[in-house]
Amino acid sequence: MEKRRFGRTGHMSTVAIFGSAAFWEIAQAEADAAMEQVISAGVNHIDVAPSYGQAEERLGPWLARERDRFFLGCKTMERTRESAAAELRRSLERLQVDAFDLYQIHAVTSIGELDQATGPGGALEAILDAREEGLTRFVGITGHGVDAPAVFLEALRRFDFDSVLFPLNFVEYANPVYRRNADELLRQCRARDVGVMVIKAIAKQPWGDRPKRYNTWYEPFDDAAHIQQAVNFALSQDVTGLCTVGDVTLLPLSLEACERFTPLSAAQQETLIATADQYETIFD
Repeated sequence: MEKRRFGRTGHMSTVAIFGSAAFWEIAQAEADAAMEQVISAGVNHIDVAPSYGQAEERLGPWLARERDRFFLGCKTMERTRESAAAELRRSLERLQVDAFDLYQIHAVTSIGELDQATGPGGALEAILDAREEGLTRFVGITGHGVDAPAVFLEALRRFDFDSVLFPLNFVEYANPVYRRNADELLRQCRARDVGVMVIKAIAKQPWGDRPKRYNTWYEPFDDAAHIQQAVNFALSQDVTGLCTVGDVTLLPLSLEACERFTPLSAAQQETLIATADQYETIFD
């Protein structure tokens, strides 16, 4: 599988980053089988958070014996220094590790949340304390929603984050404002040597009234051809890699698509974006 430099961290991350949200509610045996697939595919980067249900508990036994195999990124949705510091330490215990490679302010969706997390007494102070203590090497920020690229442009003006994580897919790129902000964010990250992870690469549309057939809050593409198209689009952008889909039943297709990634030309990307009206944005 292709590897790309994860910004100034210097880590050569596989373009597939294991998204452990897939372990939201899962038996250990099923999680073990999924981790065997991840390792077999050569994936060397894991994204996890305490808000991902059982993910930390299920990953713990693997990281206890396979820590050196993975670049490990974790997150906090807490917004104050005290609560973020406490959550970071709980995550270390559950994951059975001594330190993270990357710790991130998670799910920052507005300037108001950015103000809280990066202001006096905010979560950023706890992460910087942890970096001083050797509990994390790098500091990042993550978010969802249509405003994420614009919020992160402001975040980079306020603090020199080592990484960002935000949604990117061809359906969202049909929104000219989203696309413009996302492209500018990618340019800024390149200029600042900031690592970029993307999520929701294979998002198709909201579930609406349809039964939820997968462990994802959006309806994903679930056939090999469409997943390959969506992955090709996401990885044709100036990003390090994408977090794999949050459902273990689709994990093999997600991994295979990353292994078979073929860059799309500018014209091919525009052709794919032009089909976005067949689907629907997953954000309000």
